[in-house]
Amino acid sequence: HLENYLQVLKIEGLSQAAITSIARTVLGTVWTVGGSAFLGYLVTKNELWHRKLFYRLIIITMYFNAGLIPWYMNMRALGFLDNFWAYVIPGLVSPYNVILVKTFIESVPSSLEESASLDGAGYIVSFTRVILPLITPIMATLAIFSAVDQWNRFVDTMVLMPSGNYYTLQYVLYKYQNEANAMAALMRTTQNATAMASLATKQTALSVRMTVSMVVVAPILLVYPYFQKFFVKGIMIGAVKG
Repeated sequence: HLENYLQVLKIEGLSQAAITSIARTVLGTVWTVGGSAFLGYLVTKNELWHRKLFYRLIIITMYFNAGLIPWYMNMRALGFLDNFWAYVIPGLVSPYNVILVKTFIESVPSSLEESASLDGAGYIVSFTRVILPLITPIMATLAIFSAVDQWNRFVDTMVLMPSGNYYTLQYVLYKYQNEANAMAALMRTTQNATAMASLATKQTALSVRMTVSMVVVAPILLVYPYFQKFFVKGIMIGAVKG
């Protein structure tokens, strides 16, 4: 029922949470894709000092981590408590994304970059003007992964945002999922007497949960089809070597 959406949109803090979620998704995606793409490009260069060692150190982080408590202590020491940039900076590089970009770039003919270097192009110019336009499929694939991950994540909000200044839509969903019964009762009590009877059957705990879920999921459903045309090509070329 449309009344459910009208009432859910009146939830306190929902608009601010939406702004935070959109901002972290956009900025986090741009930073992650850009950082992972450039690092993936660098580890393809034989001129990089101890290239294989650095690449292995990046990959090993996919399999080993210190756990939640050391991660929290590290974030606190870096000043990321109640800080919006805690959503963006820690995810600047993703090892899995680096692997995809590195493998994709290795499938690009090296003669293209060599031609650019003969014309005096350095690494930055070669990456931005030669490599970047050629790896659009894998960049779009990384954008899908990063955007969905940023949009759906809420554990970092729960741990790093005690004051509630930068709650995301997903954390609001999590919080109100646990308070759905109280929300439904509150919504019904705010209506006038004539509408209460009909709304009592519409605004139940289940309807509140489903309505908030739709509000949270709808934006990513609208964005995903645009990038989907790049998805298969990016994954196949980035995953197969040789």
